[in-house]
Amino acid sequence: MAISRAKKAEKVQLLARELETSTTAIIGTFAKLTVAQDFALRKVVRESGGKYRVVKNKLAAISGEGTQVEEALKGLKGVSAVAFTSGDPVALAKGFAKWVGENAEFQFKLGIVDGKLLSVEEVKALATMPGKEEIFSKLLFLINAPAQRLATVINATGRDLAVVLGQGVEKEKFAGAA
Repeated sequence: MAISRAKKAEKVQLLARELETSTTAIIGTFAKLTVAQDFALRKVVRESGGKYRVVKNKLAAISGEGTQVEEALKGLKGVSAVAFTSGDPVALAKGFAKWVGENAEFQFKLGIVDGKLLSVEEVKALATMPGKEEIFSKLLFLINAPAQRLATVINATGRDLAVVLGQGVEKEKFAGAA
């Protein structure tokens, strides 16, 4: 059934609004994807903080005009699906790559992160990187470690002095002529 011009315009505007706010998009193609698999993929993308749309190539190109993903959406061929997010690109790539690894029906075409076009290999490499939370925790550890070491050293002097005095009292080294 053909879609009316008004319905197409509405879909273009909806997709354009969503793409304006997104910084990351992963575009792929699929063949013989079942409804259950599509539902599972949508769930994975939602859990990663993204959105997922199956798009008509021409409507996607029109929707992408003036956004960071414009260049990638112009040359699409075949059946295309777009997963996009304004959040953590690594989380989206990890969830997506894990699902794609388990379902051979879906294949990556390309990706976009902050306006930079990524090849299929770069999308897969993005999925192996640590996420924002992991990077923040490592950074916090690195910032906190010198302070912890300094506190340990400062406390060690007093602790060591107390141990030496304690051993001297036990061996009655301080018992002088009274």
